[in-house]
Amino acid sequence: MRQPNDHTNPFLLTLKGVIMGAANKVPGVSGGIVAFVMGFYEEFIYSLQKFNIKAGKLLFSGRFKSFYNYVNGRFLALLFSGMIISYFSVSKLLDYFIERHELYVWSVFFGMIVGSIYYIYKDFKSWNTKTIVMAFLGIIAGLSISFLNPATQNDNLWFVFLCGMISVTGMALPGFSGSFILILLGNYVLLLVDSVNVLFDTFVFIVSGDFSFMSDPQHLRLLKVLLVFTLGSVVGLVSLSHLLSYILKHYKFKTLALIMGFITGSLGVVWPWKEALYKQDALGNFTTDTNGEQIIENYQRYLPEMNTQTIYALLFIIFGAAIVLGLEWYGNKRKQHI
Repeated sequence: MRQPNDHTNPFLLTLKGVIMGAANKVPGVSGGIVAFVMGFYEEFIYSLQKFNIKAGKLLFSGRFKSFYNYVNGRFLALLFSGMIISYFSVSKLLDYFIERHELYVWSVFFGMIVGSIYYIYKDFKSWNTKTIVMAFLGIIAGLSISFLNPATQNDNLWFVFLCGMISVTGMALPGFSGSFILILLGNYVLLLVDSVNVLFDTFVFIVSGDFSFMSDPQHLRLLKVLLVFTLGSVVGLVSLSHLLSYILKHYKFKTLALIMGFITGSLGVVWPWKEALYKQDALGNFTTDTNGEQIIENYQRYLPEMNTQTIYALLFIIFGAAIVLGLEWYGNKRKQHI
C-alpha cells in the first residue's frame, strides 16, 4: 500500500471530492470508480484504515495534530469537503439534468465507465489464469446486481444500520453503487430522501426558533433513522477499509482484477436506454415520497432505435469517455511536470 502523497494539489483534490460526491448520489454510479480512475483509490483506503485503536488514543488524549497527521487528515478533509460541496451544488444540478435530459446524463455516465474500463485494463499487466477468473467472477457479480428485484421499505433500526454499512461500500468498492443497493434494499427513499428532508427541516426550525418538531413522533423517528444510518455508514466505511487494505496488500492483482470485472458488469446498471418502473400500492396507485415524487422501484432496459436522439446519446457516451481519458492525460502530464 503506498503512502499518502503530501504534495496533492488542494484544489484538484477538492474537485475530485465534488465529482465523487455527485457520483455517489446517482443510483448505478459508484464514487469508488472516481477514486479508482483518478488515481487516489489506494490512498483513500490507506487513509480510512488509519482510523484504528492508535488513532483513538491520539484523539482522546488531546493530541489532535498527531491524530490529524496520522489519519492523513489533510487528504480526507479536502476530499470530504468536496463531497459536501457537491451535495449542496453539483448534485442538485445533476438532479435538474436527470429530470429533463435523463437519457443524455446516463449516456455520459455510461461513457465514463467505458473510458474507465479502457483506462484500467490497458495498464494492467498481471493477467494469468487466476486474475482472469477473478475478472470473470466480477463481471457476473456486477451483472447479477443489475437485475435483482428490490425489497420493500423497512425502518427497523438494526436493518437501517445494516443499510448504512452496505450502501457506503459504493465509496470503497468501484462499480458498487451504494444508492442502487439502497433501491434494492427498499430503503432509498426512506434514507436518502425522507430522512435528509427532515434533517433540512430541522435546521430550518432551529434557526427560526421553532422547536415544535420535538413533539412530532414521526419527525423524531426519521431523525433517529438518519442517525443510525450515518453510524452504520461510518462503521461500514472504516471496517471495510481495513479489510480492503489487508486484501490489497496480500492479494493486490487478484483484487484489482475482481474490481475491473465488477466495473465491467456494472455497465448493466447505467445502461442509458431504460424506463423507470415506479412503485405501486396494492390498489395499483403510484406511491410518492415526501417531495410528492413517484418512487422508482427498478428499471426496464431496451435496445434503442437509430434516430436523432440515439445519435446524440452516442455522442454523449463518447463525451463521457473523453472526460475520463482527458483526466488521465492531464494526470500524466502533471506527473511529468513534477
